[in-house]
Amino acid sequence: MSGSTRTGVPVGQHVHRPDPSSLRREVLVSPAMCGGGSLVFGQIGDWTWEAVAAACGTNVHAARAADGRPAYLSFYYYRVRGGRTLHPHGLTFGDELRVDSRVFQYGGQSAVTLHRLAPAGLDLPGDGPLDAAEFYERPRPDCLYTENYNRWIARSSPGSNEGLALTAPPDFAFRHLPRLPNAHSPRSLVGRAREAGTFHSAPPPGFAPAEPGPTCRYELDVVRDLNGAGLMYFAAYFAIFDTALLGLWRALGRDDALFVGRRVVDQRIGFFGNADPGAVFDIEVRRWRGVQRPGAEIADMALRDAGSGRLLAVASTETCLDDDATASG
Repeated sequence: MSGSTRTGVPVGQHVHRPDPSSLRREVLVSPAMCGGGSLVFGQIGDWTWEAVAAACGTNVHAARAADGRPAYLSFYYYRVRGGRTLHPHGLTFGDELRVDSRVFQYGGQSAVTLHRLAPAGLDLPGDGPLDAAEFYERPRPDCLYTENYNRWIARSSPGSNEGLALTAPPDFAFRHLPRLPNAHSPRSLVGRAREAGTFHSAPPPGFAPAEPGPTCRYELDVVRDLNGAGLMYFAAYFAIFDTALLGLWRALGRDDALFVGRRVVDQRIGFFGNADPGAVFDIEVRRWRGVQRPGAEIADMALRDAGSGRLLAVASTETCLDDDATASG
């Protein structure tokens, strides 16, 4: 990407706006956008910032709260649903995509952005904006979908990443955006996950408990895990959880090639805290195995500060090790 305007519409990409809440772009996948790590999640996050900037007239890259503090459009919930053709770790150099993004109003301090990544040339219905009903009720099996629930935050204390406060920039315009139907609101889902420390307080339908994995100890890597604002980068959470998951797979006697080739059909992360340099984390891992689909597994993980036990994030990753790439819902 060669750059962006103040409103977030990329320079050097073919971008179309189906309506004021939406961006549509044609994308050629580059090395910086794909692979087995967190690159694809970071790229989609950039598209979210660009979509919100364009839809809300806010310079998300240099936003400030009313009192002058820097304000950041943080990620609070991130869901990815892969399909038969596209899944997050299946993209490679030169893939051509059509990416449709749409921003929905979610109060004065938040927004929900939906993305659909489709293979270029796929016959898609109509030329209008992405319909929320397609994402939640009838996703196309050839596409990859992502849901980002973002909240505006600012530091409560200079130099500290703990106790971040909700605050939106005064120019954040949202009332003209479409409303997300209540039936599809992620607020209750994420609230329950934060309270319980898991997305799966009860066994996921169609899955049975498998042996849990060992608790993984992880030290925050200031070279890789911090962004330019000195906060833990949201995409780093994906890599941290995958590090714990890889340890579980190795403990099960599985080789690394199987991990690299896994198909992720549904992945969710709730981001509930940040951390400062020097932080050490414990990652608890539980595992569920498909009853009727032996190749399907769900890893349920919680990331906590090792010293205080403070919950920083929870994740659920459903993988498919055979040809059945349909998520459990």
